Formats: sequence, structure tokens, C-alpha cells
Amino acid sequence: MAAMTKATCIVFITAVLVAAVAPPAEAAISCGSVIQYVSPCLSYVTNRGPLASGCCNGVKGLYGAARTTPDRQAVCGCLKSLAGSYSGINYGKAAGLPGQCGVNIPYKISPSTDCSRVR
Repeated sequence: MAAMTKATCIVFITAVLVAAVAPPAEAAISCGSVIQYVSPCLSYVTNRGPLASGCCNGVKGLYGAARTTPDRQAVCGCLKSLAGSYSGINYGKAAGLPGQCGVNIPYKISPSTDCSRVR
């Protein structure tokens, strides 16, 4: 449990740092909000648990909240940063998460995603 708490703190600190150095955008969704939406998915994408309903509720909520292009680009950037900064992520599961939860996003959740192309 202590390892999970430490890992969660690392993810949170990384997200705060990314948000602090990112250029100001028109997006209304912060990395902190993205983390709140997807935190129930952490055990699934790190192969530590099953796909929980709370995860899909978060994915659907995040999808619904990202209504504008700047919002979608901000969410993409945050997810990309989180995927690249957290060790143990199963990128196949992360990329398949939207489909597993019944939503269709226009990009792959991966550290190699070019978020500037998200519309």
C-alpha cells in the first residue's frame, strides 16, 4: 500500500509540474482534473486489478468534459505526460481503455501521441 501511495504522489507531483510549465491555453480542463477522472484506472493499466466501473465512469466523465479542441488537446497532453512518467503502465491497456469503456477518442493514449493534431 505504501508503494501505491508513493506512486500516486509521484504521478500527482509530475502532473503539477507539467501544468506549471505548460503555456497558458484556452482549455478549461487541468491536469489535476484529468488525474481525478482517471485515477480509478491506475490499477487496471498497471496490471494490478480488473477494469472497475469507477474507471469507466471517470473515462466517460472526462470524455464528456473535453468539449473543445483546446480541452481535448490539454487532456491528451496530460494523459501523454502521465503515461510517459509512470512506470509499469501497460500501454496496450491504456490505449484500449476508451473502447473498453464505450467511448471513442480521436487519439491513442501513449507517450508518442502528437497532441497538437488532436481536434
